[in-house]
Amino acid sequence: MSDKPFVGKWTYRSLLNDPDLNTDFNELEFGRGTIEINEDAMQILSGVIGGPGWSLTLKGSREYGSPMRVRFQGVGQVSGELWIYDYEGYLVNHWPNGVQQRPAIVGSVIRTIPHTGSTPGSVSPAGVVASFYAVKTE
Repeated sequence: MSDKPFVGKWTYRSLLNDPDLNTDFNELEFGRGTIEINEDAMQILSGVIGGPGWSLTLKGSREYGSPMRVRFQGVGQVSGELWIYDYEGYLVNHWPNGVQQRPAIVGSVIRTIPHTGSTPGSVSPAGVVASFYAVKTE
């Protein structure tokens, strides 16, 4: 494993925490995009998360241990409106017998402040929590 396991590009997906097995999988999507974590001081996390039509600047921290941990906030202007999300994640440990295992971060994300929703007149409320995973691409 790299001595800088968080640095690089990651594919990001988040899902609503709905316990109903009858909910269609596509209805669980909360977000998707890419994360790029910059090389920085050992405990500092900086970078960007984004997708089509949105981008947030990341600032936070990373901790090395077992498991390794990241905690960061994404802040940005999307269509002239402030978006803020908070994230906490853990690097999945390497499986000794894993086949083609890729580095992955699993965790939780919360919408910190409300913003306009994806349909006209709707609001995406603050406080919504989802689970996320990110898979390292390079």
